[in-house]
Amino acid sequence: MPDLVTAVRHTVALPVIATGGIATPADVAAVLQAGAQAAMVGTVLLRTDESGASAPHKAALADPDFDTTVITRAFPGRPARALRNHFTDRYSAHAPAGYPALHHLTSPLRKAATAAGDTDLIHLWAGTGFRQARTEPVAHTAERLTGRL
Repeated sequence: MPDLVTAVRHTVALPVIATGGIATPADVAAVLQAGAQAAMVGTVLLRTDESGASAPHKAALADPDFDTTVITRAFPGRPARALRNHFTDRYSAHAPAGYPALHHLTSPLRKAATAAGDTDLIHLWAGTGFRQARTEPVAHTAERLTGRL
């Protein structure tokens, strides 16, 4: 990521915000050192107290049985990174590029599975640094990532 930030900084005069794969204090420091004006995180916030992620989703992010992410169209109909589960294994290879229709088609299944706590049938969106997500206030996550905690 730092090499990409450096290349972009040398190509454009606009402010650079680094995104994707940023989940640790070292990741944040590296992209800022490379010239990004800011670092944007996503997955690392999913288990915070303020997150709107479902309880099964939050639990899956810490569950040792979920150890891999995959790029799938199985739930939304367009590529997205998620924890590998039964649904992604079974349908990723066959899923059409049909966003938003596929998203709406799978919605009742996802809602029922979430209500039942069935993580094999839920879209468990997660980036590669998902293990860095912690149950804590989001302010603590921000402080931890910036080295202020």
